[in-house]
Amino acid sequence: MTRSASRRTVLTAAVAVAAGAAAASAAVPAAASPTGAAAAPRTPLVDNRFWSTYRDWRGGAGSGTRVAAGRRPSLVIATPSGRTEYTDPHTGTTSTWESATWTSPVHRCPVPATEVIASWNAHTPAGTWLAVELSGTYSDGGKTPWYVLGRWAAGDTDIKRTSVDDQSDGRSSVWTDTFAIDDPASGLRVASYQLRLTLHRKPGTRLTPAVWRAGAMASDIPDRFTVPASTPRAGRELIVPRYSQNTHVGQYPEYDNGGEAWCSPTSSQMIIEYWGRKPTARDLAWVNPAFDDPQVCHAARYTFDYQYDGCGNWPFNAAYAATYKDMSAVVTRLHSLSDLETLVRAGIPVITSQSFLEKELTGAGYGTAGHLMTVIGFTPDGDVIANDPASPNNQAVRRVYRRREWENIWLRTKRYNAAGKVVSGTGGVCYVYWPAHPKLAQQRALGAVGIR
Repeated sequence: MTRSASRRTVLTAAVAVAAGAAAASAAVPAAASPTGAAAAPRTPLVDNRFWSTYRDWRGGAGSGTRVAAGRRPSLVIATPSGRTEYTDPHTGTTSTWESATWTSPVHRCPVPATEVIASWNAHTPAGTWLAVELSGTYSDGGKTPWYVLGRWAAGDTDIKRTSVDDQSDGRSSVWTDTFAIDDPASGLRVASYQLRLTLHRKPGTRLTPAVWRAGAMASDIPDRFTVPASTPRAGRELIVPRYSQNTHVGQYPEYDNGGEAWCSPTSSQMIIEYWGRKPTARDLAWVNPAFDDPQVCHAARYTFDYQYDGCGNWPFNAAYAATYKDMSAVVTRLHSLSDLETLVRAGIPVITSQSFLEKELTGAGYGTAGHLMTVIGFTPDGDVIANDPASPNNQAVRRVYRRREWENIWLRTKRYNAAGKVVSGTGGVCYVYWPAHPKLAQQRALGAVGIR
């Protein structure tokens, strides 16, 4: 379904071997009842911290940056404080860039974490790009190095957007887009972290990236083959465009082998268009006019990670969604289908990541080691309505999956593959995209699942 399978198996396995004691002590927060009454709070598993307001940006340490005020405050270059010679590993080209940096305040995790995944929303006009780094403090007081979580541009002419391999200090590592503790069973966790943004531009110009949102999701999901069942709430279905990745098989194989592996950008494009945004005719001029749904090809190209050699980089998909006018996007984890229902009831569809054997998801007709699909609603009985891009054509994309099966394959961290070997699951990873200025009900729904 997607090339992200092998990479996701490796990175999530770092969490999946967590000590049994951790699983016993970290309870999944109880879902809201059908009447909306919350149960007694329990130990949280997920912490989101995003910087996006004028006060947030002023609270960090800038070197050559300033905060641009407005309805959507942003971090921009004021006077460059550095000069960088960057050799693009994917082209071999060395270029000189002016740079400025912003370092976030230290964020202490309410959830001492085994994994951290960053997200950023930014405008990078031609001649600019952005680097995102993370440094953490371990629960024993030790420090991580500064890890690169992405070198990113919305386009692909100045640099090739890329993750960075082979980053480790022997205690933690970065797996493409995810910081992970190497041995969670040891009890080691990340107690706090900082992000560092480096904004680059061509020397002698007044160009600048503009960063509207940056932050991370930290989590400590316990080992689990199954998760508690949630109680269904009143159903609602959102009308979301339907696109099949399989209608693009063989198209632009330079981007992750073509459509057969495009579940992530296809899902992203569906939700972007749900919110009324889409590429312009000029944006799509590069696509072969004989191809249907050229915007899916466009999404694949502009989410492509040249190091990972695929379109399944989670933060790169969120960053792509946020290149559209007044859009916000993050990668996070949710605790249950009740969280998903909260968002859908407010009109916010969600892209989820899951892996399963064919027999584990009735009606799918396939098994996968990693796949993205879009949850657009729930039936009156609580079953999941999903736009599944792994469908033969656009008309077949809407699927209804059994609630209990779907909930388990999405939220578990361990599973058995076809060979009977224990492998990993994603533990509730999802992409959430919404307008930068949402309605009050949408603000409340986002806040209810920890996104602010």
